[in-house]
Amino acid sequence: YGLVVGLAGTGDSLKNAPFTQQSIQTMLERLGVNTRGETMQTKNVAAVMVTANLPAFAGQGTHVDVSVSAMGDAKNLQGGTLLVTPLFGADGQIYALGQGPVAIGGFSAQGDAASVTRGVPTAGRISNGAIVEKETGFTLASLSSLKLSLRNPDLTTATRIAAAINAFLGSKIATASDPSNVQLALPADYTGGAMG
Repeated sequence: YGLVVGLAGTGDSLKNAPFTQQSIQTMLERLGVNTRGETMQTKNVAAVMVTANLPAFAGQGTHVDVSVSAMGDAKNLQGGTLLVTPLFGADGQIYALGQGPVAIGGFSAQGDAASVTRGVPTAGRISNGAIVEKETGFTLASLSSLKLSLRNPDLTTATRIAAAINAFLGSKIATASDPSNVQLALPADYTGGAMG
């Protein structure tokens, strides 16, 4: 959950989106500005949901893309900037921080007698908009067994993969457990472990 600011009057109407007003007040209080009990009329802020995919083996400091989607009644996120937003994993831990200018793929225009909308102007992306703050802690080299999952399950392909691995290494460490998976059991004396 985050806030996009700098919209040209196309943000949330605070009467219809009270969560946006509460978020603005909380943010301003952290900055030392007391707005409790005041009536806000700003239309340049929108409450958004921010999502990202954490790539496998992403290290601390890695940049990832984020998607931004409006939650309230904002009409357009064009020209907006996402304020610093923590990105949580399923375990409740913060894994990345997102911020930056939002690029949208749609537009909305209107004149005296007509209006037109193409694409979705209430959703956008920020390229390299999040920095990974915490790693998952997974170390591939410490594993003693691996499972290779085939994108397209096929018994013949799985059997051939296991045979090719066993022929290359000279011992039977790979077995096709089903059409989707090949199991690898590394010997204790195998140099380099799973990364060797």
